[in-house]
This record gives sequence, structure tokens and C-alpha cells, in this order.
Amino acid sequence: MKEDMDKVVALLNKIMEAEMAGVVRYNHYALMVFGFGRIPIVSWLRSEADSSLLHAQEAGELITSLGGHPSLGIGPLLETHQHDIGDILRESLEHEAHAKALYYELLEEVKDSSVMLEDYARQKISEEEMHEGEVNKMLRRPGEVAAYKP
Repeated sequence: MKEDMDKVVALLNKIMEAEMAGVVRYNHYALMVFGFGRIPIVSWLRSEADSSLLHAQEAGELITSLGGHPSLGIGPLLETHQHDIGDILRESLEHEAHAKALYYELLEEVKDSSVMLEDYARQKISEEEMHEGEVNKMLRRPGEVAAYKP
């Protein structure tokens, strides 16, 4: 059982690191937005940074509840130097897909062993999927109904 819990804590630390990378990423994106639509886009990006911070904090609380030690690491940060809003949104979609995959990995690990952790993973997967839907809509041309496909 200890080995299983060690694996769960390791996954939660990966999640925490990915979410902390999201905090940095979204704040960086907010600084790099220019043009007429800057204010609402910057506001949205900063709210995404706040959401990533909350997700990192939640993962950290679970880690310490399980007797683990939260990581001081941060997930990968790739500077593409692409700062067009479309580029930023596509990078955001990739980042969110990575985070969602980690939550799915956690769900698979805790399935049928912890209702609390299952519920946590499912809730975060749902939030990530809703976020992906928002970003997908933002990547569509005005009037376009079909989902954006990368």
C-alpha cells in the first residue's frame, strides 16, 4: 500500500508542477498581448493563472494530507516566442491537454481505492475539458460553428 501511495503522491507532485507552470505561462502570455482586444484577453489569461494556482494549491494540500512532501519544482516552460493570440491559445490547449492527461493518470491509479481522490481527479478532468471547450471556441472564426481541429 505504501508503494501505491508513493505513486499517488508522485502523480500529485507532477500535477502540482504542471499547474505551477500554468501560472507562469498564463502570466507571461498576459504580458505579451497587444492590440485592440488586449484588456479582456489579459483579464481572461490572468484568471487562468489564478485557476492554475488554485489547482496547484489543491494538489499540494492532498500531498500533505497523504503524508507526502510537495515539490518545489515547476513543469516545463517552453518559450516559443509566438505571441499572436491564436498561437497563445493553441499553446494553452496543449498545456491543458497535458494537465488533463495527468488527472486521467491519477484517476486510473486511485480507481476503486479512494473515493476522495477519484472525485478530485474527475472534477479536475471536468474543469480541464470545460476549459478546452472555451479555448476551442476562442480559436474559431466568428460565425464558425464546427469545432476547431489543431
